[in-house]
Parts: sequence; C-alpha cells; structure tokens
Amino acid sequence: EARPVRCVITGSVQYAGKCDFIRGGGSFSLSPIGRASFPGGINPVSVAIETPGVAEVRGLTRDGINSRWGEARRSKKDPACWEGSDFRICAY
Repeated sequence: EARPVRCVITGSVQYAGKCDFIRGGGSFSLSPIGRASFPGGINPVSVAIETPGVAEVRGLTRDGINSRWGEARRSKKDPACWEGSDFRICAY
C-alpha cells in the first residue's frame, strides 16, 4: 500500500516533492503524486535492496524500458537517502 512521503531525486532526473512510497520485501518504489511521471517520463523509480546498505536502482521509462541507474549505497549521513555514482534518492 502506498503512503505519501517527501522525496528528493538528483542526477539526470531532478525532482523534489510529494511521492507515493510503496514498500515490498525490503525494497521500495517511488512515484510522483499529482504528476504522470518524474521529469524525463520516468515512473516509478525502484530501489531494490540487494544486501544491507546496497541497492540496485532502476527507472521505468514511458516506453516501458526498465532503465538501470546503477548501484546505490545507503547514506551514512542521511539514512533516508541512497547514493549512486551520479544520482541520489531520498524519501522522508
């Protein structure tokens, strides 16, 4: 079940606003509230936890392509955030 959170995404996709947070088996996905997609036509962004503190991040494009953003690590400074080589995803 989705619950509203404030999310901040930086990198090739830039977004700060309300998101639906959907948890599933330790992993989660984010979808913007009040918009069809994040900038660039991405919806949702999925964070799949592989091992504690390490996740695989993907974004589903409007063409149905599950684009791989890459590996992300949970931030030690802000545990609500996951940081990849060229992106950051936070859900508060």
